[in-house]
Amino acid sequence: MTSPARELLHAIQAELAPRDADNRLVPLVATGRAARAVFAAIAAEEKWIVRSDWRSFHELAARADEPRAREFFGGLAPGEQLALGKLDALVAAAGADPGTELPRVGCQAYPAYFAWLALNGESAEVAVAIFANFAAWGRYCGSIAAGMREHYGFDDDACAFFDFFAADAPGIEDQALAAIQAGLDAGRLDADRARTYARLFQGYELMFWNTLAEEFPA
Repeated sequence: MTSPARELLHAIQAELAPRDADNRLVPLVATGRAARAVFAAIAAEEKWIVRSDWRSFHELAARADEPRAREFFGGLAPGEQLALGKLDALVAAAGADPGTELPRVGCQAYPAYFAWLALNGESAEVAVAIFANFAAWGRYCGSIAAGMREHYGFDDDACAFFDFFAADAPGIEDQALAAIQAGLDAGRLDADRARTYARLFQGYELMFWNTLAEEFPA
């Protein structure tokens, strides 16, 4: 039998799915039409983002008074630290960010919103928002890594940041569902608010990609 947590998560993912294709940068990279300089920009912006997200996950884990929510958020934080280390090779391979206004407002809106959620969001609702967007983020990273190798000649070290997030993370879905179900059982998860958080999370991530697509057009 499908759990209420899984039903809610799948419903929200289905609502978000039509907008996943609004990412204008990933198709350009996947087909080799993006300017090579975009990778330097991604690396520079992600340096800011990953550090912020690491702190946001720790804040969410510290604020959570439900063990399964603490496990979910606490389990994600170390991944951000690992990802940060993998950015060094991309920075070395891609070179300096050619942008003139750094960091970019459109790229940093996402981590700013995530930090707001970390301080203000109900744990189970934030878990919905994060995990509902995981699959799309993983697909984006997989397409970026494939395009980098096929069209731009980047080696495995340079692609490691994207490979890391494109790979399956065993157990993460079960942890997310446990945190969401705990919120439902306790009457602390408002489905409409969770939908709002997930939609905004998706929108701010798309803003990251599309800000760079506008700056580095085909």
